[in-house]
Amino acid sequence: MHINSECIYDTHPWKVFGEGPAITDAPPLSAQGFNEGKGRPFGAEDIRFTQKGKVLYAVVYGWPEDGKVKIKSLSEGNAHRPETITQIEMPGAGKLTFQRNREHLEVQLPENRRALAYGLVLKIV
Repeated sequence: MHINSECIYDTHPWKVFGEGPAITDAPPLSAQGFNEGKGRPFGAEDIRFTQKGKVLYAVVYGWPEDGKVKIKSLSEGNAHRPETITQIEMPGAGKLTFQRNREHLEVQLPENRRALAYGLVLKIV
C-alpha cells in the first residue's frame, strides 16, 4: 500500500475512469450499485485512471504476457491527453520506456515481475 498510495490518496477521477474488456462486457445497471467485473475476471487490458495535479495514474489489473501495457485512451492525438508525455515510471521500480502512436501508448514493463506483488501502477507525466 505504501508504494502505490500516491495513486489513491488526494486524487480525483480522470476524464475517463478506465478502459478494457471488463467495462465493455459489464451488464447494464438495473438499480443502484456496481456492475463492473460481474461478467469476466479483470485482466491486463483492464486499466483504471486517477489524477493528481498534472500527474496521471494508470492502475493495470494484470501483467501482460508480452510485458507491454497498451493504453488506448492515451494514444497520440487523443483528445483526452493531447499533451506530450515526457516520463512514465512504476512506483517502486523506476522509469520505464514507452512509445506513443495513433493506436495506443505502449509501456515496456520491467522484466522483474516481482513488482506486480505491489500492484501495477504507472505514473504518467
